[in-house]
Amino acid sequence: MASPSSDRLDILNALTRKALWLSSWTIHHANHIRPNTDGLKVGGHQASSASLATIMSALYFSVLRPEDRVAVKPHASPVFHAIQYLFGRQTREKLENFRGFKGAQSYPSRTKDVDDVDFSTGSVGLGVAQTLFSSLVQDYVHAHGWMKDRREGRMIALVGDAEMDEGNIFEALAEGWKHGLRNTWWIVDYNRQSLDAVVREGLWEKFETMFRNFGWDVVIVKYGRLMREAFAEPGGEALRRWIDNCPNQLYAALCFQGGAAFRKHIQDDIGDQGDVTRLLDKRSDDDLLALMSNLGGHDMASMLEAFESIDHDRPVCFIAYTIKGVGLPFQGHKDNHAGLMTVAQMEKWRAQQNIRPGHEWDKFEGLKQDEAKLESFLASVPFNRDGRRLDDAVFDVPERLTFTAAAQMSTQQGFGLVLNDLARSDTLLASRIVTSSPDVTVSTNLGAWVNRRGLFARAEKADLFRSEKIPSTFNWAASPKGQHIELGIAEMNLFIMASALGLSHSINGARLLPIVTLYDPFIERGLDALNYACYQDARFMVAATPSGVTLAPEGGAHQSIATPLIGMAQDGLSSFEPAFVDELAAIMKWGFAHMQAAAGEGGSLYLRLSTRTIDQPQRIITPELESDIAAGAYWLRKPGPNAEVIVAYTGAVAPEAIEATGLIGESRRDVGLLAITSADRLHAGWTAARSLRRHRRGVQHLSHIEQLLAPLPRDCGIVTVIDGHPATLGWLGSVRGHRVEALGVEKFGQTGTIDDLYRHNGMDANAIIDAAESLTGAPVRHRKMAV
Repeated sequence: MASPSSDRLDILNALTRKALWLSSWTIHHANHIRPNTDGLKVGGHQASSASLATIMSALYFSVLRPEDRVAVKPHASPVFHAIQYLFGRQTREKLENFRGFKGAQSYPSRTKDVDDVDFSTGSVGLGVAQTLFSSLVQDYVHAHGWMKDRREGRMIALVGDAEMDEGNIFEALAEGWKHGLRNTWWIVDYNRQSLDAVVREGLWEKFETMFRNFGWDVVIVKYGRLMREAFAEPGGEALRRWIDNCPNQLYAALCFQGGAAFRKHIQDDIGDQGDVTRLLDKRSDDDLLALMSNLGGHDMASMLEAFESIDHDRPVCFIAYTIKGVGLPFQGHKDNHAGLMTVAQMEKWRAQQNIRPGHEWDKFEGLKQDEAKLESFLASVPFNRDGRRLDDAVFDVPERLTFTAAAQMSTQQGFGLVLNDLARSDTLLASRIVTSSPDVTVSTNLGAWVNRRGLFARAEKADLFRSEKIPSTFNWAASPKGQHIELGIAEMNLFIMASALGLSHSINGARLLPIVTLYDPFIERGLDALNYACYQDARFMVAATPSGVTLAPEGGAHQSIATPLIGMAQDGLSSFEPAFVDELAAIMKWGFAHMQAAAGEGGSLYLRLSTRTIDQPQRIITPELESDIAAGAYWLRKPGPNAEVIVAYTGAVAPEAIEATGLIGESRRDVGLLAITSADRLHAGWTAARSLRRHRRGVQHLSHIEQLLAPLPRDCGIVTVIDGHPATLGWLGSVRGHRVEALGVEKFGQTGTIDDLYRHNGMDANAIIDAAESLTGAPVRHRKMAV
């Protein structure tokens, strides 16, 4: 690989200086110049930005191609914004409002930043793993022939060394190895400092061993050009040994103290050796500090050489040695993670950078290069030439999703049947569905789909059980055309995969419709990754099944309580819990359209399903009923004008709610039964309507739940019941001021039968009747007889 020309190096080094200045000034402006109305520290990470300035400049100004995608270390967000500002993709106004309302974001955000963020970061470690799964998704898209005229891109993560402590990174590495990961670079900012401490000695060796064991190439970039030149001098090998053996804490401390401190320690440790003494004496204290700070991650030529030497698609881990806060007054200090330059320090540094007061935001202020030449260089940078954000067509959803009906079914079974009918079709919609599951494909009813559509693998893999003529209900042959991605038992991996699949339209220009399944209680195991996926506006459908204490024999570890509240609280995720399969089919139809809606309009879906087999209604789903199901609720039994009580239920407890309503109705004819398919959609619609009325006086818009409850007398009581936390539906009384008795589960589950557990948790038919009595003040004559 040819060395970069001196002219090119001069420009790249100048742009690095400018990116470092702009990132540091952006943080300084937010903390010391912009008015602070609430007295809180605004913050920012000047030191963490500095350690990556050269690496990011090498990437964005030289190495990256238009098809490459990058996840930026969260704490290097200011450098990213500075580089985008130089490209003309970020505004001064946004930088001046960094960490302010609608300003440049604290951490890169796909949905909130105006510059072109590939992957949102912020929950450390998740952006790293996202690049791995995005590479696997690119392989999927390429294998199916949907890359169009685009070349395969590299999925690149800029990683803090302390970020490598995150467990999801290790889970992702194992999954990448299983699937033959390609086109992935992870660049470790090896500054050896975390927020609280200096990392353990020799950590790089553990990284190297771990990555090589998983099939990655490892490139260690430790020494910069100044260091390598010094090593070639007499005494240079002794200096190299001293650097290699110097403890991390001491090296960081000496970087803070300066060249004189380095000189003393080296002379004390090595002793009076003529060659080493002459090597040191020919350099001033400033020159010696420059030499000892010239680690590989801060040397443009070294980073370019490392990046440009890669001529294959194997995954690569670059371990780039850096100094946290390099070039700033607190470089190397163990307290510098959240440290800020003082006003006096900034003024001194401003003078060193040749920045005139009032010209801090000028793109090329302080640089000696010709501005026209710099502008021309930036315009020619490959990563800056083409439009970055892609998209793909929207695929038509059938008028109705069909399934093979039975008199008694569970929603989990119905989910599998709907997918099976889609698998038998040849629609474009079906071709873009891709499923995934953490080793629970069969037990979440994806088996029929996989039998018809196959497992995905980049190369053909026969099902050996089938070829050996061993009877099995499942055909697990894998091929490049398969539509199910098999994962190991790691829910974090599942949701990061869902995020990668759900962003394919933007990352790869090919829309996918991901459906992922897992056991409902284990939503909580992957919740950080689920939240992160929604924050990026990734689009996918989660079928979480089985759920609740209805999974009675499995006991508390496999029974979920809080997940309905998670579904309500999670932004970007519409949560549903249908009782009947025809409701589920209507919801899935709505969901496929919702997943493809424009930014700010659509989102992802969460289906909380059950293994409980219940009687299915014999009815026709009219357009009106379909609309009500998607909106969140409909009357299964409409209340009369003098209703004293209604029952509102969600999900698998439908039989108990129906039975209790029937018994109550024998003495109170106007009783109503409200089938709630989505507490989330109802609550969101209600709060949105209230907000609209508050802010636009005179507007009389009523939400769906307000319209449904409007006919009820004011003194009517509401009994709510759900196999989940009762607060999920307890808010219904606030809609129009009705009294509520909210039934559900608040304690860890038990083993037993469904009857046992419903009775124990106070959510069986008799408990519903008791709640109705407490609301009306009069006994119900008929009750369910104990068996």
